[in-house]
Amino acid sequence: MINSDIELKYIAYNDEAELEPEDRALIDDAKKASESSYSPYSNFEVGAALLLETGEVVRGSNQENSSYPCGSCAEQVALFHSGANHKDVVIKKIAVTAKKKGGSAFLPVTPCGSCRQVMLEYQIKQNLPIEILMQVSANKWIKVSSVEVLLPFCFNKNAL
Repeated sequence: MINSDIELKYIAYNDEAELEPEDRALIDDAKKASESSYSPYSNFEVGAALLLETGEVVRGSNQENSSYPCGSCAEQVALFHSGANHKDVVIKKIAVTAKKKGGSAFLPVTPCGSCRQVMLEYQIKQNLPIEILMQVSANKWIKVSSVEVLLPFCFNKNAL
């Protein structure tokens, strides 16, 4: 018997230009955020941008440390900044981008498992889904409707 109440909803876009203007603007913010990446070890500059319900955008970039795993992913930097500075403001969506240091082309990237878990915590806390925008090939983008799409069999407060 298969019984599933999790819907894995996503939309695939064959070109960034197909995205809504609000989504393209958020992706641009994530690209700008990657410019502040401190990534001397991986040379992989990741940027994340959150769109809050107030219309404000919160940016984050990956911050590495020679004593791995003391660094932080771009998504976590943005989420923790939002949590500390916009405590009860709903996060509508997050865009994630990445490129090689010194490169101009942005590359496919999806949030790591740890970031997915952190995003899920914020989604559960606000009791509203967070959309996620990410590049999955040369110019193809995916928008998922909820963090649970990326982490369907998740560990959350209900498991405690």
